Amino acid sequence: MATVVFADLVGSTSLFERLGDETASRFVTQLTGALSQVFEQHDGRVVKLLGDGLFVLFPLESDALAACIAIQKRLVDKPIRPGGAGAPVQMQMGIESGEVVEIAGDCFGDTVNSAARLADLAGADQILTTQNVYSQLPQTQQALLKSIGPMYLRGKAESSHLYRVEWRLGQDDEATMMGVSIVTKASATWLEVSANGETVRLDPRDAKISMGRATDAALTLNDRRVSRTHATVEWSAGQFVLSDTSSFGTWVYLGGQTDAMILRRTKCFLVGNGQIVLGCERTEADAPLIEFSVKS
Repeated sequence: MATVVFADLVGSTSLFERLGDETASRFVTQLTGALSQVFEQHDGRVVKLLGDGLFVLFPLESDALAACIAIQKRLVDKPIRPGGAGAPVQMQMGIESGEVVEIAGDCFGDTVNSAARLADLAGADQILTTQNVYSQLPQTQQALLKSIGPMYLRGKAESSHLYRVEWRLGQDDEATMMGVSIVTKASATWLEVSANGETVRLDPRDAKISMGRATDAALTLNDRRVSRTHATVEWSAGQFVLSDTSSFGTWVYLGGQTDAMILRRTKCFLVGNGQIVLGCERTEADAPLIEFSVKS
């Protein structure tokens, strides 16, 4: 039994495009080296570097969570701007606990795959984990985890109960950059949904929006498979909640998952990014597809 962490750099493709391969590679190498030290200080063992990320093994769930939170806070307290300009570095992380098979210094198994998929699913500055980890944490750390409900991770037949780590609780807003102390406000979370060249933004303070065939919907998709008011999205209990109100159902693809979560008069939380398809699977011809992204 072990705890696995995958930590990935957000937006590495644009970083390489902006800085060029040589400069970006040198920067990523320095960054992953510094992050490796933080993981090791929390009893983590870096199994391998993954280009723009790290694969780390911990004996205890509590140490893994503490390490991930320490890194996220460090990147907010002291922003790192590649090349001295542009957006600061952000990481997305996944933590899973369970059986791990180790062969010749590498690790394999369902636990490893799940941690990698959690990292893919997480948004910028986010840490996602599961019930397996939650149940092994002390109460002080459990209090930092917010349930986002059951979700299907790619390749798994059964849903996993996921949690988002609310690591910003009590976070000091003061950040230091290049030796100068500045005050920055944590950016608000918002949702963007896009279809047919149109993008709609939903802020937590906004009323719910609808998607469907009706001309007065926030996003209108004129397709026979789409109900007039097919689905709605609203901010509730600290999450963006998608509700199916249709005749034929709604297919939700989270992150890079190939398997959909199918809603039939039911709800799910939207995290990270993905696709919403109204009335059919996305493999069908001219599927009425909506892209979504939770941003902060």
